[in-house]
Amino acid sequence: MRRLLFWLAALAALPALALTAETKAQAEAALDRGFAWLRGAQQADGSWSDRRFPGMSALALWAMANAGRDANAGAMAKAEAYIVSCAQPDGGLYVPIPGRRGSGLGNYNTCLCLTALHAAGGKTRHPQVLLAARAYVASTQIEAEGLHEGGFGYDKSSPRAYTDLNNTFYAVEAMRLTADVEELRPGGKHVDIDWDKAKRYVLSMQQDAGEDAGGFLYNRETPREGETLRSYGSMTYAGLLAMLHCQLSREDPRVRSALRWLGKHWSTDENAGQGNQGLYFYYDVLARALDAARVEKLPLEDGSAVDWREELARAILKRQRADGSWANDSNRYWEGDPALATSYALLALTVVLGDE
Repeated sequence: MRRLLFWLAALAALPALALTAETKAQAEAALDRGFAWLRGAQQADGSWSDRRFPGMSALALWAMANAGRDANAGAMAKAEAYIVSCAQPDGGLYVPIPGRRGSGLGNYNTCLCLTALHAAGGKTRHPQVLLAARAYVASTQIEAEGLHEGGFGYDKSSPRAYTDLNNTFYAVEAMRLTADVEELRPGGKHVDIDWDKAKRYVLSMQQDAGEDAGGFLYNRETPREGETLRSYGSMTYAGLLAMLHCQLSREDPRVRSALRWLGKHWSTDENAGQGNQGLYFYYDVLARALDAARVEKLPLEDGSAVDWREELARAILKRQRADGSWANDSNRYWEGDPALATSYALLALTVVLGDE
């Protein structure tokens, strides 16, 4: 009982903890160097990295939009123009790739582009693009009853039903963060997803018993022989943030359960359960989930509590390369690409610094 009371007290709403003066100064300098690298790595058409996947460029634009630095204005304008150029007749923001499994990852790319354009002020400059993209995302939600009901996959043109928590997380985030655009839709009929079904899908990914209780799975498809379904860090932070986007309260037992799992598996050295795989996405979603949940110190299994902003900032800072970029030694999830890893790192650092 004593530990439970401590845990609840630690999660109570408190003023945001400030970084130490030294860490704050280092983080600000790291942002400057990181954005300078991104500006230098931008291609002539406004994209970064693989032009076929505009979602990767959207992450860079999103990081710049959140940071609010005047030096990024030119790069942001070019990135916006590139992303808008990827608009398809069906409303999606992606590049079709005929013959590729998953084609152009239409849903994944559209969700990231939608969120980034909105963050960069697209409601004023590109309202019709955003409205069309919202309609596209809504059309990709699986409606059929069964394992995938309410979820989202990579591409609406997939020949088989497929969903996972990562794509669903990005979809509910995009639809929640851009909801204000609907006031501009002609005719007054708003477009949205089925939030009840989305919430049920998200909650179906949470383990509810055993040692893994509270953790989130990537999906519930039958694992390969010799493997078991298991939770890991990035998906549990994504699950936590998805629950909040689905408007579960911070006091909801399922939110509390996720936070307990995260405290039990706290790490900034690895993506808990996956090692270095997806480490920079892990940093990004860790920062945004704990910030959204208004957690200032995360209670750990041993009864202590961690100042997650300070620890996360230090972990990111020590991994910055001499040229200002970040990159993962593990290229799974494309994180060996410095444009992608750097965008994730900058997104996380802007959250850690907050409004200081």
